[in-house]
Amino acid sequence: MSTKLNQFENATVGMCAGAIEVATLQPLNYFKNMVQQGLPVEYDPRKLYRGVGANIINMGSCTMIQFSCGGAAKKAIIGSETRPLKAYEEMGAGVFAGVMSAFVGSPLELIMIQQQRKGGSTLKTIGNIANPSTIGRGFIGTAVREGLWTCGYLAIPPIIRKQLRESFPSTFDSDAKARVPASLMGGFFGCYMTHPFDTIKTCMQGDVENKKFKGLIQTARVVYGENGITGFYRGATLRYARMVIAVGMLDALGSAIGPVLYPHRFA
Repeated sequence: MSTKLNQFENATVGMCAGAIEVATLQPLNYFKNMVQQGLPVEYDPRKLYRGVGANIINMGSCTMIQFSCGGAAKKAIIGSETRPLKAYEEMGAGVFAGVMSAFVGSPLELIMIQQQRKGGSTLKTIGNIANPSTIGRGFIGTAVREGLWTCGYLAIPPIIRKQLRESFPSTFDSDAKARVPASLMGGFFGCYMTHPFDTIKTCMQGDVENKKFKGLIQTARVVYGENGITGFYRGATLRYARMVIAVGMLDALGSAIGPVLYPHRFA
């Protein structure tokens, strides 16, 4: 998200970046969701890409919201001042943007996970879950996860890049060189701080019938009872791999797409 763009422009950049990232990394998402639920993994491309439509809409719209809300929050923080944001201001803007995106992202992830488990068309899946007792399943877990994840990919990489360039100017003499370590650290934060909430959310959304997983606390107890603390980190390696790639992609795409779509803003 850039302070040079308005909310609509930041939203457009975010939507494009999120859609590209999902279309590229959907198989990793499928593997992670199956492992979290203790279900067998299959390698048929038709199954690997189940729910990809809902996920593209999810990530495109969520990233759009995150870029837009994050950009608006940054502008509100600095007001009429012309200064770089402090680290805690960057992170606060990221958390706010992520929580806002959960209102859209949680129902869309529910659709994707149900398709991954049961197959079927998007419209049929929507019909099966479109009731008040089901549509909100996993919202709290999604909101916490998205708040910390958005902080991880929107706030942490720019902070780390800046620190690396200031502390090691001979090694990191450009943003391009600092982007890889920044992505690794941003992805690590985004993954391991949020994965327990993601596991609980995934288990709840996979079991809409409430056969095994009911509420947030009860699901946490079941996961802990099965595997202890490690149960909350099922699929974490797969998610971290995806996040590192995604953080780098979104960081680079966010910087690259803006000048292409709105060159007059960067003149």
